[in-house]
Amino acid sequence: MQNIIYFYHVSDEYGCFSNFSPHPVVMDGKLWSTSEHYFQAQKFNDVAYQEKIRQAKTPRIAARMGRDLTKQIRLDWEAVKLSIMRDVICEKFKQHADIRHILISTGDAIIIEHTANDSYWGDGSGKNMLGRILTQVRDEF
Repeated sequence: MQNIIYFYHVSDEYGCFSNFSPHPVVMDGKLWSTSEHYFQAQKFNDVAYQEKIRQAKTPRIAARMGRDLTKQIRLDWEAVKLSIMRDVICEKFKQHADIRHILISTGDAIIIEHTANDSYWGDGSGKNMLGRILTQVRDEF
């Protein structure tokens, strides 16, 4: 039987897998506090708003800003969001050897973001896209 690893909260054993984990990442020549900051900012073509998200004090604030319905989300978002998430996750683990080791140490385990709140990125409906991306990135290392 294949091992299953669940994660969600940053304080959990595998909390470093969360986009809210405090692992800054350099993307597009800028330092982002978390992968969540980067991902949320990429929803918008407005460079000034992207910068506001980049400077958000917490990933929770960045996530809220990314869900602001008064802002125009880029038209191709649904087509590009998966590759953007994959890129930032890959960079996060490339840039932080300590968590890359943790990811690799999971072997062939299934990785699942365990939350009822997110049916796309988490396991709310079984899609678990973040867990799938983490598995792909692990396999590349």
